[in-house]
Amino acid sequence: MATVTAPRTLAAYRLDLSRLGPNWYAAVMGTAIVANGAAALPVAVPGLIGFGEAVWALSALALLALVAGRLVHFTRHREAAREQLLDNPATAFFYGCPPMALLAVGYGTEVLGARLIGSQAALTADLVLWTLGTVYAVVVAFGIPYLMITRHRLDPLAANPTWLLPVVAPMVSAALGPVLVPHLPEGLRPAMLYGCYALFGASLLATLVLLPVVFAGLVHSKLPALVLTPSLFLVLGPLGQSATAVNQLADAAREVAPELAAAAVGFAVLYGVSAIGFAMLWLAVALAANLRALRAEMPFAMTWWAFTFPVGTLVTGAAGLARHTGFAGFTGLAVALYLLLLAAWSVASVRTLAGLRSGRLLGPARSA
Repeated sequence: MATVTAPRTLAAYRLDLSRLGPNWYAAVMGTAIVANGAAALPVAVPGLIGFGEAVWALSALALLALVAGRLVHFTRHREAAREQLLDNPATAFFYGCPPMALLAVGYGTEVLGARLIGSQAALTADLVLWTLGTVYAVVVAFGIPYLMITRHRLDPLAANPTWLLPVVAPMVSAALGPVLVPHLPEGLRPAMLYGCYALFGASLLATLVLLPVVFAGLVHSKLPALVLTPSLFLVLGPLGQSATAVNQLADAAREVAPELAAAAVGFAVLYGVSAIGFAMLWLAVALAANLRALRAEMPFAMTWWAFTFPVGTLVTGAAGLARHTGFAGFTGLAVALYLLLLAAWSVASVRTLAGLRSGRLLGPARSA
């Protein structure tokens, strides 16, 4: 019996990398934001930073493994790679995920990895990953809309929140670039500050263009499949990340442009509170819709990772507001959202590992 069952057991662990799409970077993003959120929380909890360091290391290893897998995908499954980007808009939108994964892991390396790999190595890694991620984010932010206009066949009345992914990526660059400002040569610091503000504006305005289309699509056509219900959380991403960005940029302005610092802090608080306020409204919508979908036995899919990164951006956004206002309500909100993030990440991680082990995710196609 052992000789019969062993090959089947081993077969379950073989991965069909032709199915490895850019959406898998959402798992890296979701893991990295758990680490980064631990570093951002405005509370002192014993073991929290150590936990963040461990999760950051996990996200870095996951990023390395995924990059290796995607290289195999591009070299051995070129037709599938071409189809995912050029012919299938449903997967093309997820090309917004790889740059965000690079940026999130890079930031975690700077704020959490220094004790593990050394401060200079951590800074170098963040500089490299932020640069690569930002270039990638800008290319995706104009490249995917270009394909939408010139090649992809889309029905605007069937729009869903995944359409936002490409244009959110530059906002992540804007939010995570300011931490590098003190480490740059003096002459480059203004370029980083104003460049990040430009990335913030580009992403915010592009999001404002797309959000009405997405909402109209949701109202008119609903979601095309139950398993896409978690994508409703993606609307939170640009909201939380933009609140994070303005607060991070306000800190950087104190050093680079002191004459603008007071205005930058004021803008960060006023805009951040407004963005987080709307995010709380949408969070209620997304939670209610997903509870309804779970009662309808929504199956697990990689879309469940949408529960993580967007909520994590609300954690960092609320933490930034707590830092600049001193208001305990924002501290409590950041902690509550982080607990929600931990629960979502735990479920998504366990279910993903189980899916990989069983072969349901990325398993070889079974013959009929």
